[in-house]
Amino acid sequence: MIKSWFKSGSPWIWLNAAAVSTCLIMVVGVLGLIVARGVGHFWASPIVQLSYQEDSGEIKTIIGEHVDSTVTPAVMAKSSGFKLSDDEDVLIQYLIKTGNRDLTGTDFRWIQERNIKAQSQPVEMMVIERREWGNFYGTLTAIKENGQVIATGEQAWKVLDERLKHALELHEKIAHLEKKEIGAINYALEKLRLKQRSLELKNAWNEQSAKEFADKKLAYDTDYKNHQVELAGLYQEIRRDSLVATTESGAELAIPLSKIVDVYQPNKMGFFTKITHYFAKLGEFLSEDPREANTEGGIFPAIFGTIMMVMMMSVIVTPFGVIAAVYLREYAKQGFVTQLIRIAVNNLAGVPSIVYGVFGLGFFVYILGGNIDALFFPEASPAPVFGTPGLLWASITLALLTLPVVIVSTEEGLARVPRAIREGSLALGATKIETLWRTVLPMASPAMMTGLILAVARAAGEVAPLMLVGVVKLAPTLPLDGNYPFLHLDRKFMHLGFHIYDVGFQSPNVEAARPLVYATALLLVLVIIGLNLAAIIIRNHLREKYRALEG
Repeated sequence: MIKSWFKSGSPWIWLNAAAVSTCLIMVVGVLGLIVARGVGHFWASPIVQLSYQEDSGEIKTIIGEHVDSTVTPAVMAKSSGFKLSDDEDVLIQYLIKTGNRDLTGTDFRWIQERNIKAQSQPVEMMVIERREWGNFYGTLTAIKENGQVIATGEQAWKVLDERLKHALELHEKIAHLEKKEIGAINYALEKLRLKQRSLELKNAWNEQSAKEFADKKLAYDTDYKNHQVELAGLYQEIRRDSLVATTESGAELAIPLSKIVDVYQPNKMGFFTKITHYFAKLGEFLSEDPREANTEGGIFPAIFGTIMMVMMMSVIVTPFGVIAAVYLREYAKQGFVTQLIRIAVNNLAGVPSIVYGVFGLGFFVYILGGNIDALFFPEASPAPVFGTPGLLWASITLALLTLPVVIVSTEEGLARVPRAIREGSLALGATKIETLWRTVLPMASPAMMTGLILAVARAAGEVAPLMLVGVVKLAPTLPLDGNYPFLHLDRKFMHLGFHIYDVGFQSPNVEAARPLVYATALLLVLVIIGLNLAAIIIRNHLREKYRALEG
């Protein structure tokens, strides 16, 4: 009976079904964890005030956000050094984000539930998001202008709203002046210096050139000094106001408004107010630059860098992959050499990505980039231009990595085009190239697009090779800006995958970085899922379009 059951093949069907089900459960579980932790990062959590008994017996007040909790069996807790009574079966601990790192040296603390004597959520508690030192938790005491108190109590909140809004506007003006206006002047001065060096190397530097360059430099210096005067006035104005906050210990701290991103009272918020706050924080996460060693702020440079690199990679890999597949399928003589090439292409798809990164660093960066610098940018020596990791080399390296996927997918699509279609086109008088361009390639386009999008999806999640050929922890400027030639292929850039690695494994503040890791991972997963869905939609549309022709 059992022997015949095995011969029927049913056990293997059930085994495959169990394996697929297990994989689906694991994938859904991982995605569920990422979604739960990533989406909740932007929600305004309530601030709790705890009356807590320390091990010494002293009662202290602790305020902060409840972040996590653990339940440890008594046996394991006792083996770890905790003292539990005989009637305690488990040890429950809470992770509280206490903030105020500049005062206490740490902004997270584990506490034991059994030592909590009282707990409340006072409505007057506030959260201050700062540009440095993380969050501050406490109560608002007063608003100061030039060191003098101008508002206290409820009036302080009205004044704070107005002054903080003004301070944020000033901060935007300062950032625009420093990054855009002064940055453009520094860029132009560097270009001027390189042009002068180029003329000197060519022995073309003379008195007329020196006068022209001196006039240009004088104009830049004048603009720079004007911006510096404007900056000084803005800095003086933004440093005028500050708030006074009281900590849980009763100590008062003066915080300049120039160092504050946002102030809110989560215990006072209603549900719809929290919804509005949630989407505001989500918008900041997607549109602003990171701060505090990438553990706070947004990830816009990483999003921009990822999209820019993927677009360049697509432009590079598509023509090479399609042309290679067309040659192998339509023009190459089918024999031992062609079969060997196909085996090599398939093997390239299995090469570890870090190998491509090492190759890109050695060949593209050092050999090609070094020779380009020697031929076209001798004035920049010894500083490299293209002889250093950057956007161009990262895009080419990933194009090489994903090339086998595009070749194999395109060749399979070409193989599915019926031979009768080709013969019919040739019989009607079309040349081979016309048949290929107007008939064969359109019918193979579903497979071509699928291969391309799968390549894009893989490139979006790669990290290892990018660490060697262009990605950095924090890029001071984007590869695309308003300075000629606008697209700077030699610049380093940020990437979502590397950002997750850096924040998750290289951050000095692990607990503070953890929510950002989940949020960034969720965004990267959504990007990859979107690309794969786009592949399916495009493939199905093109397949339906040419189904009648195939029939």
